Amino acid sequence: QTVSINKAINTQEVAVKEKHARTCILGTHHEKGAQTFWSVVNRLPLSSNAVLCWKFCHVFHKLLRDGHPNVLKDSLRYKNELSDMSRMWGHLSEGYGQLCSVYLRLLRTKMEYHTKNPRFPGNLQMSDRQLDEAGESDVNNFFQLTVEMFDYLECELNLFQTVFNSLDMSRSVSVTAAGQCRLAPLIQVILDCSHLYDYTVKLLFKLHSCLPADTLQGHRDRFMEQFTKLKDLFYRSSNLQYFKRLIQIPQLPENPPNFLRASALSEHISPVVVIPAEASSPDTGEDHLEEKLGPSFSLNSFSSDPFIFNSQNGVNKDEKDCLIDQLYREISGLKAQLENMKTENQRAVLQLKGRLSELEAELAEQQHLRQQAADDSEFLRAELDELKKKREDTEKAQRSLTEIERKAQANEQRYSKLKEKYSELVQSHADLLRKNAEVTKQVSVARQAQVDLEREKKGLEDSFRRVSEQAQRRTQEQTEVLESLKTELATNKQELQVLQGSLETSAQSEAKQVAQIAELQKERDSLLSAATHRDKEFAALQEQLGHDQLKLASTQGRDSRALFLVRSRLSDRDALRESVERLVKDQRKVLLMESRMAAERVVQEALSQLEEPTLVSCAGSADHLLSRIKSVSSCIEQLEKSRSQYLACPEDIGGLLHSVTLLAHLTGDTILHSSATCLRAPPEPADSLAETCKQYGRETLTYLASLEEEESLGNASSTALRDCLSKMAAIGEELLPRGLDLKQEELGDLVDTEMAATSAAIETATARIEEMLSKSRAGDTGVKLEVNERILGSCTSLMQAICIITLVSHSFAGATVCSSQGTASPKEFYAKNSRWTEGLISASKAVGWGATVMVDAADLVVQGRGKFEELMVCSHEIAASTAQLVAASKVKADKDSPNLAQLQQASRGVNQATAGVVASTISGKSQIEETDNMDFSSMTLTQIKRQEMDSQVRVLELETELQKERQKLGELRKKHYELAG
Repeated sequence: QTVSINKAINTQEVAVKEKHARTCILGTHHEKGAQTFWSVVNRLPLSSNAVLCWKFCHVFHKLLRDGHPNVLKDSLRYKNELSDMSRMWGHLSEGYGQLCSVYLRLLRTKMEYHTKNPRFPGNLQMSDRQLDEAGESDVNNFFQLTVEMFDYLECELNLFQTVFNSLDMSRSVSVTAAGQCRLAPLIQVILDCSHLYDYTVKLLFKLHSCLPADTLQGHRDRFMEQFTKLKDLFYRSSNLQYFKRLIQIPQLPENPPNFLRASALSEHISPVVVIPAEASSPDTGEDHLEEKLGPSFSLNSFSSDPFIFNSQNGVNKDEKDCLIDQLYREISGLKAQLENMKTENQRAVLQLKGRLSELEAELAEQQHLRQQAADDSEFLRAELDELKKKREDTEKAQRSLTEIERKAQANEQRYSKLKEKYSELVQSHADLLRKNAEVTKQVSVARQAQVDLEREKKGLEDSFRRVSEQAQRRTQEQTEVLESLKTELATNKQELQVLQGSLETSAQSEAKQVAQIAELQKERDSLLSAATHRDKEFAALQEQLGHDQLKLASTQGRDSRALFLVRSRLSDRDALRESVERLVKDQRKVLLMESRMAAERVVQEALSQLEEPTLVSCAGSADHLLSRIKSVSSCIEQLEKSRSQYLACPEDIGGLLHSVTLLAHLTGDTILHSSATCLRAPPEPADSLAETCKQYGRETLTYLASLEEEESLGNASSTALRDCLSKMAAIGEELLPRGLDLKQEELGDLVDTEMAATSAAIETATARIEEMLSKSRAGDTGVKLEVNERILGSCTSLMQAICIITLVSHSFAGATVCSSQGTASPKEFYAKNSRWTEGLISASKAVGWGATVMVDAADLVVQGRGKFEELMVCSHEIAASTAQLVAASKVKADKDSPNLAQLQQASRGVNQATAGVVASTISGKSQIEETDNMDFSSMTLTQIKRQEMDSQVRVLELETELQKERQKLGELRKKHYELAG
């Protein structure tokens, strides 16, 4: 067993051999424990070799699953050592470091799970009856068991995902020894995951049959997350060649089970992992020879006499010699046959290895071609999506233009109708004026005739005045409507013109760009064709030159003219090549100039927006501004590198163009964020930051202008830009929020002081409540006394709960300081953890202040001058402050601390007491409101109608006030968060 353990756990990056692991498992059953295993493992350097630790985890996992049950008991004493080793390997981010850390956490979780649930065997194989017995027919046990299974499965999935992330899945890693070393432990993980998934499904169906669906919402969400991960990992594992011959991995259903439907349990199929029978393949090396031939057999045994003869066996010496010679000859023949077989086997192995290398090369080439085709397809798909998006934008703009034209036509029709009505009103007004003149004339003639006519005249005058006033009002109203419609029509026309202009501009620019691109393509094609034609002519001329050189002796004069012609054509070709290079160089200059001009426009636009009123409503933070400044600094460094590369190689202009564009956009973004940050800063730093920001914008424009010519491009310097950024960063550091203005030595004393002050405030509040209760019993009777006793009693209970949690929190914080300070004093610990100390002090102050405010509110309610709602708000505020105090106390605590349960129990007591205060307040309010009901029996119909109208008015006023108060509350909370930050 010791030899098998040493052979299974070694430093070679190969998978653990199954026969060695099987021998280790049988050894635990033989000795009924794992003493021998741990005695051998303790001598191995697991903390210094990651591969050795990884193979140890694999073998230990097998022993926990298939070994003797006492393996778990013998291994519990090493649980802390496994945790320390996990933390140690977690510091390595590459290789087997993270793998060992995650695997060791999984083994610790497995040991803890089987310790808490001894009914579950190591291989997790249980029947449904055994699973029911594990929960002991208690829904709380099933609930807790499901949570522990979720944690167990989460560790398994983390190891699964970590192993896959560490492998390069673009290559056939499952056929390499290193890949198999990492993948081999996943067989045990797959076996565990299949059982855990099956049991969680059955337990969740059982829980949904006993508990409400809302209570199990968290369980369902966690199951959905793990179901998605497990399904993906099972699918990816089933496609690996290594697993196909060792294990049959099940596939999970397409959709998760519906736990809200109880009949869905019958549709659940338990996943079954099948491990086929392993073919007995002979191993190579010393182990195989020992197994086949036996430890006492050796080929060297033939060097001595295989037979023992004595002098009395009756066989002659000549027969012995013949027999020995015959045996030696047979041995020599067998050795020759063995050597021939070895040679043939080696030759066959070399051929197979060569064929394997060829197949791997072909596979890599096919994968490369497939990846290249996928990239081309993705690029074409992206171009298609961009074209579709442009077409949709154009169609949307056309639709909006059509809609605006339709609205404009409708407004014109409405304007024409109103104009007709206005003309009719003018005509009617003129008719009335004429009638008025006639009536006035008749009245003046008949004034002297009759007094009755005088009264009639007065009546007519009054009616005429009313009609004229009504006509004037109508005319004025129609005039105002007409003016508003004119204004709306003019606005719509302007919008229509702007949209038409933008569409025309975009269409013209797009057509211009398309035309420029087409011209450049045509020019490039023509230049390429001309260069090709010149190359063909040059080749023909070279051929002709060689032919002429052969005949040079006989035709000297004719060859000289041909040579002159060849040289002239060569000079023409060189001139053409120089013109092409000059054109390309000019195009590079044009591209650089356009990029620089676009960058200058972006920076100028950002500088122009500094004084825009739209930025008044924006506000930025100093930390975000510092991050933008850091991005700009790195961009400037990249721009300097790209500029140097361009000066060294003018053809490499792509990096320079990209850096210029990126600098422009980052500069504009930084300028805008600087302006937004100034809105929150004090006046002096804000002015300094704004001036530095403007200077940085001007320096950026100067630097971009120096990139126009090649002479200035070589001398361009970004030193001024860096200086401005340094000044802006210094101002941003000053604007960062600061903590409490206290000396660190005073924090420790301040914690005790604030805790003592909080306890004193709570005791004072409790005494005041007792005093108010005695006064109420002496002076109140009936419903009021009952309500006051209930409210003050619940307030007393809340104060007692707050007092308990304050004392527990103080002692808990003290215990935390004592357990975490080491050799330092408590004051030094408080000073070192100043943020935590400030949070503790703030929470303690909030609790004391809330207790005082609640007592004042309760006093007013008892006296009949307060509001029940104020008392409920105060109780909720105390609960929130207490929760803050508990959270601040738990920050530095150990999760395994025994005082943690006591603190949580005290927190639940405060929540229950708060609920009691709210319930008693609501009950008392309803009792008092029932005694104040209005009596409508003596009211008339008119009075009831009047009261109904007053109630409607009051309802509208209250709704308006409610909306205003909600807005005010939001602003107050926002300001509170700003001040607290």
